[in-house]
Amino acid sequence: MTRAEQILSTLENEILSGRLAPGARLEEIELAERFNCSRTPIREALRQLASEALVTMRPRQPAMVAALSARKLLEMFQVMAELEGLCARLAARRATAEQLQRLRATQVELQACANTDRIDDFYEANRRFHEVIYEASQNEFLAEQTRSLRNRVSTYRKLVTQKLRRRLDTIDEHEQVIAAIAAGDSDAAARAMTTHVNLLGEQMLDFIALFPEPAQP
Repeated sequence: MTRAEQILSTLENEILSGRLAPGARLEEIELAERFNCSRTPIREALRQLASEALVTMRPRQPAMVAALSARKLLEMFQVMAELEGLCARLAARRATAEQLQRLRATQVELQACANTDRIDDFYEANRRFHEVIYEASQNEFLAEQTRSLRNRVSTYRKLVTQKLRRRLDTIDEHEQVIAAIAAGDSDAAARAMTTHVNLLGEQMLDFIALFPEPAQP
């Protein structure tokens, strides 16, 4: 792995985990000092992050972690809900017994930390739950597109995970998804997953109130 790839991996993980918040400035000089390298691999890493829509590059200004407006975020969640619904639909037709077992095992992990302060553990287990469904769809292109969009809104999803009510609701919604996939009911699986992802009504209003407004360039 090259130095630029190492830096890319570190920054990507920090953005997706929320340690680097939307709107955070990414100064090349500061990053070069942090990683003890020249600015060349820093620029390579930032360009790659920009190509993944995780970073915004601006002329003669520092790069910053991509921040989304409320409208843009709503639009992205609507699309993601449909993509994840399709993943669940295909998973209901194609999931193996082993994949179904992993879904149930991950659900047990989520239940164990839902009502605790282990928010990072819950978030990680939730990510793996969805990854199993992407895998079970047996459609690599669909999985890549869904994962890419999910990554772009990951920081905002983590903000919602901090709310106990959302974590408890997630457990119940996952149970419906698992039951539909286990029954091979593709329509019910798609419906349950779409409802799970597409935050609506008061829940969406609460969600929007949690994240900061995008910084102005």
